[in-house]
Amino acid sequence: MTEPFRPVLSPLMAEDIVKAALLEDLGRAGDITTYATIGPEKTAKAALNGREDGVIAGIELARTAFRLVDPSVVFHALVADGDRVTAGTPLIRVEGAARSILSAERVALNFLMHLSGVASYTARFADEIAHTSARVTCTRKTLPGLRAVEKYAVRLGGGSNHRFGLDDAILIKDNHIAVAGGVAQAIRAARAYAGHLVRIEVEVDNLDQMKEALTARPDAILLDNMGPDLLREAVEINRTHGGFSSADYLAAPGRVILEASGNVNLQTIRAIAETGVDFISTSKITMAAPTLDIGLDVEIR
Repeated sequence: MTEPFRPVLSPLMAEDIVKAALLEDLGRAGDITTYATIGPEKTAKAALNGREDGVIAGIELARTAFRLVDPSVVFHALVADGDRVTAGTPLIRVEGAARSILSAERVALNFLMHLSGVASYTARFADEIAHTSARVTCTRKTLPGLRAVEKYAVRLGGGSNHRFGLDDAILIKDNHIAVAGGVAQAIRAARAYAGHLVRIEVEVDNLDQMKEALTARPDAILLDNMGPDLLREAVEINRTHGGFSSADYLAAPGRVILEASGNVNLQTIRAIAETGVDFISTSKITMAAPTLDIGLDVEIR
């Protein structure tokens, strides 16, 4: 059986993000509580244990936190990013200077708990629509400075990534359309500006706007705040506009990708996916994901 694809996190990116978090936490004087109560000769062993079911993300950031505080700390990952675990599962074991372990603990846990929470919440959305061809995708609504790692966690949870920033894809929204003078006009202007590898998506609020968009042939259309009935109509308009049969519609080259957005939650996403849209975007998987409960337990010796 083929192993599922798992994204890779850049070690350089991880180091920069973790270093900033450690500087924020340790400040100018370091961990004065630990320095005051624990002698430099003390060593410790500890385990980072999952306390609820979920999908793990952030192992390498946790490893980096311990390494940057003290390269001599031994870090052994017992699971991998993307693994689904049950409550009580040991995730990581660390061994070394007690001061170092305690000083790195919170930053390591913060990344591990937050990103595992994003991956786990994404997985709940992805599981709801697994019987369809639709994919749940994230947005640019992410915590400042953490977008890349949050989007990494989304993929570990079975979701898809939307654009990473304003510079890697063109997304024409309602305000752009208002200033540009119309849907088709905005798309044509974007097509004239963009390089041949830059994709163009346009947001529409109704089916008339969608039909106008199709005349200018964007790569994708974002169907904003449309209920399932309107979404089904949009899928049919897209199919008939391209002249595709039902059998070859999904695989047809040049077909406009349809993305649904607005009022997406765990109660609505199944009905949205069953309309036949390709992607369903929601900020909830990054902005509303609860953290996964993970704790560090020191072995008493």
